[in-house]
Amino acid sequence: MKTVNIYTDGACRGNPGPGGWGVLIEHGDIKKELYGGVQETTNNQMELQAAIEGLKALSEPCIVNLTTDSKYVMQGITSWISKWKKNNWKNAAKKNVKNKELWVELDKFQDKHDVRWHWVKGHSGHAKNEIADQLANKGIDTL
Repeated sequence: MKTVNIYTDGACRGNPGPGGWGVLIEHGDIKKELYGGVQETTNNQMELQAAIEGLKALSEPCIVNLTTDSKYVMQGITSWISKWKKNNWKNAAKKNVKNKELWVELDKFQDKHDVRWHWVKGHSGHAKNEIADQLANKGIDTL
């Protein structure tokens, strides 16, 4: 199985407001940049969409090092989601999980790969995260 590095970020101008997602995919010397925008969305939705789009872009099962600056995505996919699924998509407060459709989609794409999740502090000079951030903002600019 090949190893791929994916760096993701979401951005929103207003929350909710116009938003964008950005993805940098690297495999050896190959680099691919993806981005997109949504007219009315939230920052968390764009963070989730970025991870989904990154995994969706892979044409075969891979070992994936996925780096995000979103603690929401990181904690949600590595610890909260198993409880949500057991509790019929209810959170600890017995309320419906926000962004359920995106979590379901992310979980589906994650299951196709061996994903290793990594978190970095946003806007801290991490070069690849900065590229993902630029792509997310480009996604908003194209609306």
